[in-house]
Amino acid sequence: MQPFAAIRVIDLTHVIAGPFCAYQLAALGADVIKVESPARPDMSRASGAGAAAPAGMASDFTAQNANKRAVCIDLKSSAGAAVMRRLIATADVLVENYRSGALDALGFGYAAVKALRPDMIYCSLTGFGQHGPHASRTAYDNVIQAYSGLMAATGDAATAPMKVGPPVLDYGSGIQAAFAIAAALFQRASSGRGQYIDVSMLDAAIMFMSSHVMYAQAAGRAPPNTGNDHASNAGYACYATADGRLMLGAYTGAQARDMWTVLGDAAHGLALAELTPAGMAAHFDRDRPRIAGLLLAHSADHWEAEFNRRRVPAAKVRTLEEALAGEQLQARTVLQTVDSRAGDGAGDGDGVGDGAGDGADGAGAGDGVGDGAGDGADGDSGDHNAAPMPKFPVAGFQFAAPGSGPALRRPPPAFAQHTAEVLRELGYDDAELARLHAAGAIRLAADGEADAAVAGETGAGETAAGAAVARKTTAAETETADTAAAS
Repeated sequence: MQPFAAIRVIDLTHVIAGPFCAYQLAALGADVIKVESPARPDMSRASGAGAAAPAGMASDFTAQNANKRAVCIDLKSSAGAAVMRRLIATADVLVENYRSGALDALGFGYAAVKALRPDMIYCSLTGFGQHGPHASRTAYDNVIQAYSGLMAATGDAATAPMKVGPPVLDYGSGIQAAFAIAAALFQRASSGRGQYIDVSMLDAAIMFMSSHVMYAQAAGRAPPNTGNDHASNAGYACYATADGRLMLGAYTGAQARDMWTVLGDAAHGLALAELTPAGMAAHFDRDRPRIAGLLLAHSADHWEAEFNRRRVPAAKVRTLEEALAGEQLQARTVLQTVDSRAGDGAGDGDGVGDGAGDGADGAGAGDGVGDGAGDGADGDSGDHNAAPMPKFPVAGFQFAAPGSGPALRRPPPAFAQHTAEVLRELGYDDAELARLHAAGAIRLAADGEADAAVAGETGAGETAAGAAVARKTTAAETETADTAAAS
């Protein structure tokens, strides 16, 4: 049994950081219910590779939304708010990354939610946190990289400041939030008390630069920018080879000894073996050009094999495509596949994924919008002409006990795919679903369940797809809303 199999999570997040937090809980068994607005889906549905996909299943969305069920509720309507309150009463955790104060204004801040569910674990994830002079500022990964000093620390003297390519602070903040929630759930098991968690992307950035932070305080300045090299260790750097580039990690004296043995100068290696880092620094100016010249004799693949044979850390500099196709990742479970073309095993529609892994800058603390509209239907077998099933990144660890570790159970959901399913679990019947849908308080999936509910209630044969078209915002309206509200 997975650790969070009995836990229900309400996911009121969008873009990357918040969805990734909830995804990590879902990977460990939690029933994560993603709540989106009828007019404003998660903006990541239309971002990344496959952004033109009609199902709103672009790569920035599919990367961190598998294992979730998706419902569509208008929190601004009284009827929608009533649905949300009933859902909250069944949940253990609520995760949100709206701008500070936005959910309070809608009646779903921590105090209001605690009144409905006293032991609720409520996690807010924003750019700058809930207090401090910048608490009201909006932010994305790139902005926090700039503010925190991470950009200034990245690159070398000629290229810094440089943004780290992938949205590392989005994912790092998300994992900090997931860890905090896990700790709060563990505490609740003995205390019976809920918890409010305030996660700041800026705080997380400082945590991820802890060694730099301590260096800056001890030395009175930040560490020097050395890019792919080391300031004083020639064996801890990146070099060109006859074919490709190689990153060496000969950090200790013993590793330097073995590195030089591989390079053909065992005597020099023995001279370095017992030196301290300061002693090795004295050899830097002589060793750096020697290593550079010797490595040109063979390819990066050759040197990687030779150095690792002597237990000297080394790796060819690979592209992401090369890493994904490599035998090491194929042997691990970090990448998992789920058949997105055959339903999710629960009788609902399927989300057709378009690939995972090309994250964007945005994430974290906004009130995201987008124009994707899901098309999953009850029992529908999905798009049989879809691209090959992607392998989704799931979690960077494994559990030894069978069936207890992170696992992919269902594909990322289409927009509103599970609204009827979840609301029926809350006690709503088809007539109530049809009335709520017609009033705009909820949105049912574009096919199947919505058609049945609406036709059953009105007999007019109105389809949810038609209703969706009528209510759908234009791209221009979406862009304007995003600019105004995202944080």
